[in-house]
Amino acid sequence: MADISQQQIETVLKQYIDPYLQKDLISAKAVKNIQIENTTVTVDITLGFPSQGYNDTLSQQIKAKIGTVDGVSMVNVNISNKIVAHAVQKGVDPIKGVKNIVAVASGKGGVGKSTTAINLALALSAEGANVGILDADMYGPSQPRMLGISQQPESKDGKTLEPVKNYGIQSMSIGYLVEEETPMIWRGPMVTQALEQLLKDTNWHELDYLIVDLPPGTGDTQLTLAQKIPVSGAVIITTPQDIALIDAIKGLKMFEKVSVPILGVIENMSIYICSKCGHEEHIFGEGGGLRMAQEKDVDFLGALPLDISIRKNADEGHPSVQVDPEGRIAQIYREIARRVSAKLSLQAKEYTAKFPTIKVENN
Repeated sequence: MADISQQQIETVLKQYIDPYLQKDLISAKAVKNIQIENTTVTVDITLGFPSQGYNDTLSQQIKAKIGTVDGVSMVNVNISNKIVAHAVQKGVDPIKGVKNIVAVASGKGGVGKSTTAINLALALSAEGANVGILDADMYGPSQPRMLGISQQPESKDGKTLEPVKNYGIQSMSIGYLVEEETPMIWRGPMVTQALEQLLKDTNWHELDYLIVDLPPGTGDTQLTLAQKIPVSGAVIITTPQDIALIDAIKGLKMFEKVSVPILGVIENMSIYICSKCGHEEHIFGEGGGLRMAQEKDVDFLGALPLDISIRKNADEGHPSVQVDPEGRIAQIYREIARRVSAKLSLQAKEYTAKFPTIKVENN
């Protein structure tokens, strides 16, 4: 029987293109160790994104590939995850307790951005990450209702706020500090200052990802986020109709101009499926988000159906990923969450915190 070589194992591993990294695991440097003992091969894999719902599939695929090598009788696959901080805009300091900030944006209102943001946060958490969400919409905060939270945040020192927790994620919103029906009659500078305070004066606890639910448009809040807050990447939400796509492209171009990487586009309300007869209809048009992604050379992260349960669950404070974690809707969100985090994992790492601060003083 011929000896099994490491090169043989690497060759067959290169044949498997990971659907989230969009490259083979060798090229992605995810294979950390290959151990060969007689006819047994053990492979250690470390992914830079949370992958709890994908690990079994990945393990089976790797075992199948390595099992084709002559002489192999047993394959062991060990999968772990290591989420690190990734590079942000130059000259912006990191936020204590937060590795990566992901902005969820849309060019216009009414496209389901906030619902997508909270379900994306819950999906990342379900995949094994430590996640928080910041509601950056000062005029129309919606995350408190979607999370089913009515309490005010605690302050242990009278200066900073503790994030409010529910469903396993940390959250902060101006909606926790004012009555739900109280209008925020603020000018731009007050809004941007409040956003900075909510972000920087919250004691976030070791977050892998902080999802920032932005208000629609490309105004003061978005500019503050781009210039003063360390953003690792942005996700653009749109619906298929042309009027939404036009504004979504504006949002995409804004982030490009301020050097924030676009992680991809999500098409919401993509298709309507009749709950009575199962008839499918593209009532807002078809394939607009995919065409936009292709034209602008960014990733298409996925399409979500127009489903009454998504709206109903969010309104009742039990988002779809939380209320039915094994359901079809939750699985779509988790698929999108893996694509978002995998795309982010391929970006440059943030090394600022590893270097000492050098001060030059005149004595």
